[in-house]
Amino acid sequence: MSFLDRFSRPPPAHVEPLGTEAASRLAAIHATAFARAWSTVEFEGLLGERGIIADGLFLGRKSRPAGFVLSRVVVDEAEILTVALGPEARGRGHARPLLTRHLDNLSRQGVCRVHLEVEEGNAPALAVYRRLGFQEIGRRTGYYLKSDGTRVAALTMALDL
Repeated sequence: MSFLDRFSRPPPAHVEPLGTEAASRLAAIHATAFARAWSTVEFEGLLGERGIIADGLFLGRKSRPAGFVLSRVVVDEAEILTVALGPEARGRGHARPLLTRHLDNLSRQGVCRVHLEVEEGNAPALAVYRRLGFQEIGRRTGYYLKSDGTRVAALTMALDL
């Protein structure tokens, strides 16, 4: 790091595509956000699949993502499979730009409609999704298993791009 680098402001957060090389980092982030975390092997498999689009959130000059979103594209529709921000990125307004960039990438690939599921009690995620224009289209009772053994509903949502 140069002398100037030590005293200059870090660049803002940015979003970049991710590949299989990020699998272990994504698994680590996912484990901080979900009771049933996906493994590195699961992420490697997904990231290697055709039709999977993954975007990472990078803070400042860091070379490892602090968050990510992963979607599966089939013809002109996509499903957001998972979104997670690491503890250092939560509550700082990073989810919306990450998702906005991801949705723009999906739109550029010809996606017209995006689907997702979210835990009914996840107020921060619901607020972001609703601000982006997602509409609730269904509810799956008892879909998610919490770490304490209880079950909660999943809301299904969709957005036309």
